[in-house]
Amino acid sequence: MPGACASIRRYRVTESPLPANTLLMNHSATDPNNDSNSASANANDDSELLLRIARRDQSALAELYDRYSGLLLALSRRIVLDASDAEEILQEVFLQVWNQAERYDRGRSSVSTWLVLITRSRSIDRLRSRQVKDRTLTSMQKENRDQHTSPEGLGAVLLEQRQQRLRLEMQELPQEQRQVLELAFFKGMTQSEIAGDTGIPLGTVKTRTLLAMKKLRKALSAEIRELL
Repeated sequence: MPGACASIRRYRVTESPLPANTLLMNHSATDPNNDSNSASANANDDSELLLRIARRDQSALAELYDRYSGLLLALSRRIVLDASDAEEILQEVFLQVWNQAERYDRGRSSVSTWLVLITRSRSIDRLRSRQVKDRTLTSMQKENRDQHTSPEGLGAVLLEQRQQRLRLEMQELPQEQRQVLELAFFKGMTQSEIAGDTGIPLGTVKTRTLLAMKKLRKALSAEIRELL
């Protein structure tokens, strides 16, 4: 999404203290003193933004982000219970909107409902992934606790656990992010070479690399804290 993420990040996201269901209700409900034309106009306006995004209009993406980011961030944080994860999910949601705006079907749902469903799905996937990784790490630590008592053996076990955790993190990356990292790590390709080899715009390669590395750095930091 060349340049689009940079456009999004210019807007400051503030999380509302209200519950997510209240946020959604307050966002979508119309003032009882207004007629139904107001809600219809808002829905048409949102749909028009998606049409512009499908035409690669970054200002439309920034406007949609400014309109819904607070709601979606609050919803994601209530599910994953982690501010950093929620912020990453928010970026992933709007990256998906940028890449798949043409898939939106206004006959099936409003734009706000579509965004909430994407955010909910990604948040639940992140939560489940974290739980699986935590169970796997706990199991590995339990299996190896009594098998290696020497300093050398313990160091080898910890290194192997760290490597296994990172491999798990790599597998949990979205396919498009994993692709650019594998080309960079295992084939030694630069971002420009990756763009030329895959036909992906250089800006998109950079965006995917940054998102992926942020996740891996977070995993590595957790492992370092455990080793210390």
